[in-house]
Amino acid sequence: MRFKVVVFIAIGLFSSKAYAQLERPHHIILIGSDGLGAYAFSKAKMPNIRKLMNEGAFSLKARSVLPSSSAVNWMSMLSGTPPEIHGYTEWGSKTPEIPSTVIGKGGIYPTLFSLLEHQRPEVKKGVAYVWEGIGYLFESDYVDMNFQGDRSSVLSTSIKFITKEKPYFTFIHFSEPDGAGHEIGHDTPEYYQAVQKIDTAIGELLAALEDANLLDKTMILISSDHGGIDKGHGGKTMVEMEIPWIIWGAGLKSRGVLSETIITYDTAATLAYIMGLEMPQSWRGQPLKELFDKQ
Repeated sequence: MRFKVVVFIAIGLFSSKAYAQLERPHHIILIGSDGLGAYAFSKAKMPNIRKLMNEGAFSLKARSVLPSSSAVNWMSMLSGTPPEIHGYTEWGSKTPEIPSTVIGKGGIYPTLFSLLEHQRPEVKKGVAYVWEGIGYLFESDYVDMNFQGDRSSVLSTSIKFITKEKPYFTFIHFSEPDGAGHEIGHDTPEYYQAVQKIDTAIGELLAALEDANLLDKTMILISSDHGGIDKGHGGKTMVEMEIPWIIWGAGLKSRGVLSETIITYDTAATLAYIMGLEMPQSWRGQPLKELFDKQ
C-alpha cells in the first residue's frame, strides 16, 4: 500500500507567504479514537497507525484540556478553544455549562465546520460518530453527512461518503478503546484489543482511499480526547491527560517526533491554517509551525 496523507491536530495562521508554499490537500480527514491514551503506544499492536507515525510527524506528549473527559475535549479539538471560552466543561455536555464567549451563526460556539461554511461554502464536509454526544458539538446544519452508529457502520458510511462525494473535510469518531477502559480497565489485554480494532479500521479506510485513487490527495490527522487510569478518566494524571497526535501526508516538511507543545485545541487551529481559513479572535489554538519547516 502506498501512503501519502496527512494527520494533524492543531493549526493557526502564519503569513500568507508561508501558506502559499503549502501543498494543499484535496481531502482532509480527522480521526478521533475515544480514550486512546498515549501510554498505549508502548504495548498496543497498531501497524497501520505506526506506519503513519514512521512516515509522518507525531507526538505522544500532546495534552487534553481539563477535565480529561469526552465532550469538553472533543469540543476543544473542534473549536480551537479551551473550555473556559467555549463553555462545555463536563463529560457529557450537550450545552455549555458556562456561557460561551461567542455564539456563531450556527447557534453554538464556532467550530471548524462553521469556519468552512462561511469562508469556503462550496466544499463538502461530514461527521460520522459512534458516541452520540458528538452530535451536540458541531453545527449540524453545516455538514453534508451527519451519521451516528456503531464502529462498523461509521467506518462503512465514512468510506462511502469520502469515496463517492469526495468531501473536503471529514471527522470520524470511534468510541474505542474508551469502552474497554470503562468496562475492563485501562492497560489491560482487552483495552489493547480494542486499540487494535481501531487500527484495523484505519487500515481499511486507507485501503479504500487507495482503491479510489484518493490517498495521494488526502491528509489525515489522528488524535484522542483523553487516556485513562483503572476504569476511569477525568483527573490530572499524565496517563489520563497525554494523548497521541499524528499527522501524515502531503505538505509536511517535518518528519518524526514533534518538539512543540501540543494541546488538543491546537488541532482545529492547525487544520484551519492548512485549509487557508481565518480563525476567530476568540480561538486560542496555535498552528504547529514545526510541521512546515524542513529539518
